[in-house]
Amino acid sequence: MTVGDAPRLATHPATWWAQFLAVSDKFDTASVAEALADEITPRISSRLLRRESELAADTVVRHLSKPSNSELAERAVRAVERLVATVARLAERSTAEGGLAEAYALCAVLHGRYAEAAAAAEPFVGTEPLLRVFVAGLRLERFDMGLAVRLLSAGQSPEAAVRSGLAVGGYGWWPEWLLQVVGERALAGMLDAETIRALDQCAYADLSPTQARVARRLLGREVDLVEGTAQRLESLGALAAARKLRDGDLTAVALAARMVPL
Repeated sequence: MTVGDAPRLATHPATWWAQFLAVSDKFDTASVAEALADEITPRISSRLLRRESELAADTVVRHLSKPSNSELAERAVRAVERLVATVARLAERSTAEGGLAEAYALCAVLHGRYAEAAAAAEPFVGTEPLLRVFVAGLRLERFDMGLAVRLLSAGQSPEAAVRSGLAVGGYGWWPEWLLQVVGERALAGMLDAETIRALDQCAYADLSPTQARVARRLLGREVDLVEGTAQRLESLGALAAARKLRDGDLTAVALAARMVPL
C-alpha cells in the first residue's frame, strides 16, 4: 500500500461516496475536509502521529478556506508532505505505532480524495457520521437533511436521497403526521412531485386530529375506508372527487378528509 492510499475495507465503495460530489455544485471542500479530519484524527492511537495529523489538517483547512492565498497553499503542501513522510516511516517499521489505517484515510482527505477517504474511514468511524458530513457539505438551501440521512441509511442512493431532501425541504412547517407520511413514502421510493403537491394540499387543509388520522389512512390506501369515503363524496355530489379517490389520485384526499365531522 502506498502512503495516502486508503484501505479497501468500507461498507460503501469510493464510487458510492463520489456521488455526493456530483449532486451539488456547492460542495464545500473546506467544511468536509475539516469534518472528516475531526472524525478520523481522534482515532489515531499514536499521540505523536495524532498531533502531526492535527497540524496538517488544520493547515490544509485554512488553505481550503482561502484558496487564493499562495502562502497558505505552500504551507498546506509542506504539512501534507511531512505527514505522508511520517506515515511512510512508521509503515516501514516492523513494530509500527497504531493508527496507520486512520492516518492513511486522513492522507486521502488532505489530498482532496474525499470519496476515497470516506470509504477508508467508514469501518472505524461508522456510516451515519460520514453521511452527515457529506450531506452538510452539499450546502443546499431548503433541504431536509434529516430525511436525506434516513434515506441514505436505509440504502437509497445519494442522488435519490438528495432529490427527496430537496423536494421536502421547503415544507418544514407541515404537521408532524404529514412529515411522517413523507418519510414513509420516501423510504418506499414513492415520493415524487405529484405526491408532494397532494400532501401540500393536506397541509393547507388545516385538518383536525380526527381528520388527519383519516387522511393518513386514505393516503395508505385502506380499501374499505377509500370505498366508504368515495361513496360519501358521491352522496354529496362530489362525483369527480370520488372517482379520483378510487383511482388513487392523492389530490382528492384533502377534500375527502375535510368532510369527516370534527
